[in-house]
Amino acid sequence: MERRVVITACSAITPIGHGKEQITESLLSGKSGIKPLREDELISRFIHSRVYGTVDYPVSYDFKRQHRKTMGPVAYYACQVAKEVLEQAGLPQEFVTSGNLGIAFGSIHGSPTVQRDIYKIFFEAKDKASYQVIGAVDYLKSMVHTTAVNISKMFGITGRIISSGTACTTSSQSIGYGYEAVKYGLQEAMLCGGADEYDTITVAVFDNLLACSTAFNDQPHRTPRPFDKLRDGLVVAEGAGAVMLEEYEFAKKRGATILAELIGFACNSNGGDLILPNLGGITKTLHLGLKNAGISASELDLVSAHATATKMGDIIEAQAISAVFGNHPYVIALKSYIGHTMAACGAIETIMALHMMEEGFIAPTINLEDIDERCAMIKHVQKVLQHPVKTAAIQNFAFGGVNTILLIRKFP
Repeated sequence: MERRVVITACSAITPIGHGKEQITESLLSGKSGIKPLREDELISRFIHSRVYGTVDYPVSYDFKRQHRKTMGPVAYYACQVAKEVLEQAGLPQEFVTSGNLGIAFGSIHGSPTVQRDIYKIFFEAKDKASYQVIGAVDYLKSMVHTTAVNISKMFGITGRIISSGTACTTSSQSIGYGYEAVKYGLQEAMLCGGADEYDTITVAVFDNLLACSTAFNDQPHRTPRPFDKLRDGLVVAEGAGAVMLEEYEFAKKRGATILAELIGFACNSNGGDLILPNLGGITKTLHLGLKNAGISASELDLVSAHATATKMGDIIEAQAISAVFGNHPYVIALKSYIGHTMAACGAIETIMALHMMEEGFIAPTINLEDIDERCAMIKHVQKVLQHPVKTAAIQNFAFGGVNTILLIRKFP
């Protein structure tokens, strides 16, 4: 039997703020979180792109040493937003540890900071003693499922663990798979999200693919520029986001605050090129999302586009939105504020949509000054709109040809 799934808590650490108040204020004021790339003695001198979506404020952690010892920077981010979501949701401790709560959480490749230190020691080791300085827990900090298992350990969560690792669709998949676990009765609740830490290696990878922004190195706040004529690529970023999903009757019975209902999810693969976006694959995903949610395109008020500000990616996505949703919903690109937070982007963008839904406004795409005529067939937002949002779609697409869409509806 299919069950209704609701969102009862959310938290995000982003380049434009930590928590609802800071993030909402930044969206209303058009604040950019893009900063100059930090100098890196090993890598940054070879990178053309000199910008990054940076969390440049302190995040306060109060984790016990027994938990800290297996955590790299990405797990710190993940466990902090998980902690805040658990506190906000108010689930009793006996439920948290009962097996009825599961985790769906991921990152693109664990902790690259720790991985780099391990490789450096191995490559420079001159004898056995040289590499014995590698800590016994370093693998636990750097493994791809480090976020999910550290959350499980810290909070004693014993339900199912899903650790998606599909690059830019990691956390949207996590939320989607959590939704399915609750919808089909496999868990009563799921803690879902994603995180990625500051990492110049990721910049180097995308820079080498000629996918990074380089034209605004001396004016970081002016990039990325989704759908704009002057867009010249993505900006890598860091951050984390998490949401709590619960079965509706369970949440209602315990008197939980319901932020929104998660009404649909779809995910598919292009089955072809691993880098270039695919119009057919994306279009199919959007259709599947509407079908899963049981709504028509005319019921959609807002689309949070993946929109990384790459030349072809934005054009293909605009074409897909136009083909499936028409010119009815407003379309925004939230990466214009924070850059591409990689594994965290789907969760963070879902949380931002929740904040806009709750506060009754639509944030514009910043840096969208001159719309590319090849992207002009959809309804862009260039200034703050005081407009009710009842139903929203969050779209994310990843290298490897993975496409996702999440659909949320305002709860009465």
